[in-house]
Amino acid sequence: MDQQHTRLLARDANGESRLIAARDIHDGAGRRHGGTTAEYNGPHYTSPMQSRGGERHRPGDAVVLRYVTTAGHIEICWPCRVVEDREDLVVLFIAAGSPYKAGPKRSAAEKRRQPAGPLPPNEYVWRNDTLRLMLPGRSHSVSMFFGVEAGTRRLLKYFVNMEEPFRRTAVGFDTQDHTLDIEVTPELAWRWRDEAELANHVAEGFYTAELAAAAREEGSSAIEAILRLGHACTRGWPEWQPPAEWRAPAFVDGWDTAPPTFWARRRWAYGNDVS
Repeated sequence: MDQQHTRLLARDANGESRLIAARDIHDGAGRRHGGTTAEYNGPHYTSPMQSRGGERHRPGDAVVLRYVTTAGHIEICWPCRVVEDREDLVVLFIAAGSPYKAGPKRSAAEKRRQPAGPLPPNEYVWRNDTLRLMLPGRSHSVSMFFGVEAGTRRLLKYFVNMEEPFRRTAVGFDTQDHTLDIEVTPELAWRWRDEAELANHVAEGFYTAELAAAAREEGSSAIEAILRLGHACTRGWPEWQPPAEWRAPAFVDGWDTAPPTFWARRRWAYGNDVS
């Protein structure tokens, strides 16, 4: 997830042709506050959500979202508040000003030359209020970035992140980034991001070619749903505002020691890179 980048490209004929050519396009709709849900079946990239026990979270609960590598290292960690935790949708809120832990963004070649340690080395400050919508069993999330201009809160962009289906942990949720992203304006102009780096991760042996192809297919499915306003992220969430009493939470105890969870399909996805 990258909130430094601000340059956006409008949707054009090339973007439309990708959607038309994509196969197995399915509905990405989620329930809006008690509405109906259209089942979001997708390519083989997805899998049932794995749970590590425990009850669902309540609105306002403090949790962490962690990116976990194949070696079980924590790559990035965000403290969040739970907005909703339902059977069909989990929504997390990362407040502007929140601390988060990460390392510098590195290319696949740099990762290969110098593997990361067990914990993220640096702490940074998150810049924009962000809702992160995660669909159980799906291999993408949608982050919605908000800003304030002239005293008015407004949606800045949608950010579709291809990733492992999330898993529940004792401290929150685990997943791992799959490099490929889609950036979408509030007017629904969109473009792919990090396509070259996805190919580099395949070349360096971090991802299998099958994972890369499935990530592309997942992205096509997600953007098709967003463009026709059938995705959960377009249903009421652009107008959402956090409760006035919510403050940015600290990292919950155990964020760095709670055992990581692993995706059941990681050998298919990462091949020989799985330890």
